[in-house]
This record gives sequence, structure tokens and C-alpha cells, in this order.
Amino acid sequence: MGALPDILLPFAEDPRHSALCLDFDGTLAAIVSDPVGARPWPGVPALLARLAARFALVAVISGRPAEFLHEVLGSPAGVTLIGLYGLGQVGPDARPWEPVIADVADRARAEAPTGIYVEPKGLTVTLHWRHAPETAAWAQAFAAREEAGRGLRVYEGRMSLELRPPLDVDKGTVVRSLVEGMRAVAVFGDDLGDLPAFDAVAELGARGVAAARIAVIDVESDDLVAARSDLVVDGPAGAVALLERLAQAAAVGD
Repeated sequence: MGALPDILLPFAEDPRHSALCLDFDGTLAAIVSDPVGARPWPGVPALLARLAARFALVAVISGRPAEFLHEVLGSPAGVTLIGLYGLGQVGPDARPWEPVIADVADRARAEAPTGIYVEPKGLTVTLHWRHAPETAAWAQAFAAREEAGRGLRVYEGRMSLELRPPLDVDKGTVVRSLVEGMRAVAVFGDDLGDLPAFDAVAELGARGVAAARIAVIDVESDDLVAARSDLVVDGPAGAVALLERLAQAAAVGD
């Protein structure tokens, strides 16, 4: 299976004070043409449970709703599942935006050209054009209009745009809230939405925490993800293989 990269050795040596923060789509699951059909890479739920039995924190932090993560991962023991970039945990500040997002989703479905998939997620809505790349300009114009008229924020994804409430919540704020007191923190991610988490880990590294930013890359990946990482792996297969090596290395000290 190969030796563990040096940057992850502190995690294997002291798992009880180490945190693993993992994206879902593109990291623990392959990118698929229909987002509803995304499923974890084979063996991932059991692997997450094994990691959680040894590490202080194993968290899956995703733009998907938490309910979706529980459904497809099966709520593995000891694993923290956080959906919607943490927006669901904001409470009263986020709830007034639910009807706004619902209205935007309805308008998008009514106006979208054939090939656009509108994915409402409660507090966010994503416009996908993977099935019809020629509709990207429509999605960009629609998102810009809703950003200007509703005060929403627009975020780029893989052949998609996501509209979210204008709240200062992202994967970086979630990571910071979860890892207080940890001696080692790693983030695995594949997309632009993971960069705030990469930044949070870099800040921790500057304060003496053992920090690791793992870019999970494929042919669609934005160059910024690899550029801001400490280690690059090849797609979900590479991410899962690396996590398996980490689980085995951490078990040696049991």
C-alpha cells in the first residue's frame, strides 16, 4: 500500500489529538452526471467508522444537505456529518432565507433552458449545466441577476453555480469551529468550495498545528485547488487509498 507521506505522520503518531475534515462529492464520491445519484466510493462508510474509532475528529463537511449525507453514508459511528457548508447550524440567521431560496429555485426551474438541472437544497440552490455546457451563459446571467436583486452570494462549482444566503459561513468557519485544541488538522477537498477550509488549516499551521491540505484532483479540477494544497492525490480512489493507509498507520500504535 506504500508508505504514508511525511506530512501525515503526525496524524498517525497522535490520532487522539488529530482531526480529519473531508469533502464528499469529488473526494469520497465520484463526480456523476446526476448529482442525486452520487454515492460514496466502495468501502467508504466502514473506513470512516474505522478512522473515527482512532482519531479525535472525523468530519464530512459538504455542500449537500446533512440528510443526504446520512442517507448515502449510513451515519457511520463517531463521524460528524455537516451539510450545506454549516448553514444548517446557523439557526435564526439562516431561516429567513429559506423562502427566498425556494422562490429562486422555482424561478430557475420555470425559466431554465433544457439541460439545466436545478438542485434546491433548502438554504442553497445549485444550477448545474453538465448535461448542456452551452447553457452555462444562461446560468451565469440568472445567478448574477439573483445576486443583485436578492442579495444572495454566488459560488462557482464544477460546471455549476450555487446561490447561498449572504452569511459568513463556509467550510473554513466550520473547520475552525470543530478543531479547537487539535494538534494536527487535515482537510481533503477537490473544488473551489473547499478553499476556505484549506485557508483555515493554513492559519492553524502558522500557529504551530500540524496542518495538511490534500487536493483530490481530476481532469475537471480548478488549478487553484492543487496550487493551494500540500499534497495531491488522484481522484476519490486516491483519497480513499490515502485514508486507508492513514487508518492502518494509526492502528499500529493501538
